[in-house]
Amino acid sequence: MKNIYCVFLLLGAFFAGISATVFQNIGQLSTTSFDFIVVGGGTAGPVVANRLSENPNFHVLVIEAGPTNEGVLNAMIPSFSVQLQQTTFDWNYTTVPGIGLNNRTLAYPRGRILGGCSSHNAMFYTRGSMDDYDRWANITGDDGWNWKNILPYILKARLFIYNEKWTPPSDEHNTTGEFNPVVHGFNGLMFTSLPGSPQTIDNMILEVPDQLPDQFPFLLDMNAGKPLGLGWFQGTIGNGTRSSAATAYLSTAFTNRPNLHVLLNTKVKRISGSKIHGIPALNNVEIDGSQLTLTAEKEVILSAGPINTPQILMNSGIGDRNVLAKLQIPTVLHLPSVGQNLTDQPITTVLYSVNSNKPLDNLDTNATLQAQALAQWEFNRTGPLVDPGPNFIAWSRLSSNSAIIKEFGDPSAGQNTPHLELAPFSAFSIASQPGHTGGMAIAVVTPKSRGSVTLNSTDPFGKPIIDLGFFTDEFDIRAMIEAIKLSQVFYQAPVWKDYIISQVAPAVNATDAELEQYIRSTSATTLHGVGTAAMSAPDADYGVVNPNLLVKGASGLRIVDASIMPFINSGHPQAPVYAIAERASDLIKSCNLHIDMTIIKIQALAAAFSNF
Repeated sequence: MKNIYCVFLLLGAFFAGISATVFQNIGQLSTTSFDFIVVGGGTAGPVVANRLSENPNFHVLVIEAGPTNEGVLNAMIPSFSVQLQQTTFDWNYTTVPGIGLNNRTLAYPRGRILGGCSSHNAMFYTRGSMDDYDRWANITGDDGWNWKNILPYILKARLFIYNEKWTPPSDEHNTTGEFNPVVHGFNGLMFTSLPGSPQTIDNMILEVPDQLPDQFPFLLDMNAGKPLGLGWFQGTIGNGTRSSAATAYLSTAFTNRPNLHVLLNTKVKRISGSKIHGIPALNNVEIDGSQLTLTAEKEVILSAGPINTPQILMNSGIGDRNVLAKLQIPTVLHLPSVGQNLTDQPITTVLYSVNSNKPLDNLDTNATLQAQALAQWEFNRTGPLVDPGPNFIAWSRLSSNSAIIKEFGDPSAGQNTPHLELAPFSAFSIASQPGHTGGMAIAVVTPKSRGSVTLNSTDPFGKPIIDLGFFTDEFDIRAMIEAIKLSQVFYQAPVWKDYIISQVAPAVNATDAELEQYIRSTSATTLHGVGTAAMSAPDADYGVVNPNLLVKGASGLRIVDASIMPFINSGHPQAPVYAIAERASDLIKSCNLHIDMTIIKIQALAAAFSNF
């Protein structure tokens, strides 16, 4: 069946002579037909567009709803990472009131700019554990998703090494003992690096593993597959500048290809098509505000992210038929899993009053220091603006004898997988308050709670309804309580004796019940939503895509973004999304390579029969 589908792909219309450029609106296109149309210029889409256009015979269009990232200063300076959020470069989504959050709503920024969230995220480069990927392989029945096949750690050019270009930090300090070069790539497109500007607490943090070795052992490299312990932050940064999907995969060097086209400021409404032998062939892309329909002769690749991908699917008639009927949307494919399984990682903070008078600790409120830091960055891409946040991350796992796991089960993928992430941050100043505040950001990275993305019944093409489902499962609230207690242990290490003055929030002697209320009242989102178009085994009666990322029950439509993750990785999803996109590109290429060989055989047979 797959081979027949691939043959049909190649038999599509052929065209040539289209000059590549970056278009500001759909009216500038010289054609409406392409081999591949990538919907979404976020983290995954540029990867797929780049890799497919390596074949000069493939004409590829990538569509982005927002503007270009070029010339946007806040998309370049690492420490300005969140300053594009809740601006015109953002979709400006808001969640519905969360029953697990004391009915609070949360801002839910998503990148509306070329590069998507990779253009305004916090640039954490964390792959998660080897168990995470092995679980993907087990649940889908496809070993191509396991750790061995998706993460390279030897000389063979597998996906992450192919993707990654490890670079020295901007201050060019000696990084011996700060990472393991064996598990990194040095020839890829995506820059990664270590912190390039020391923070005032770095030396104290480095003493914690010696003083608390059982709770916080030193971790040489959190991207080696077993991220348990405390280690140096790794980020998508190169030469003191943000490295995003746009800068890495859609730079001028690539958009100059005559077969790669980028369409900006264009929102996709739905994917449509016709039925062939009863199977929906979805190869048309309908644009908001335009009567033009774009056609993909081979495939549409939906890379709009965990919020917009399910929205486009449901508006295309792909989802739960009962829900679609209420919205008067004709059902094209009954896939009830669309928009379900939304998984995100809740985060809160533990705050301390600290004894610190270092000049950099006043950067938040001192305009002179801010101007000096910006001038230094503009001059040579160094200084305090080259890093987005903490210089260290600690990963911890609940004990197998934990009462929480005994009562609620273990949602993690295996023994190499952390349940909790802890990120100690340097002191900062608040203009309206004396002194300095420091502390720890903590997150549950293996949550059991699930949410959903559904259409707005008033305006299905407007902002969707996002329900994160935070703390609707008791495991998550109990795990977060343990994370707070673990952060308190961290700051009880002797090295902090003269630094910590007092705990500010939550109350130092708070009961578990009081900690629960603190968590429900203060927790926010890490903006790590995944899973809303999850992959599953071909014969599974749930899920949205097969392990090859083709939409179940359809032809011509593939999904490549964070929405296909069946489970969230125990880290930040940026690195896995790049890997997903790299592997998806190979899947698409291999399909079309088989087509080429099939056509050659057909031509040979035709030549042979012509002699009769």
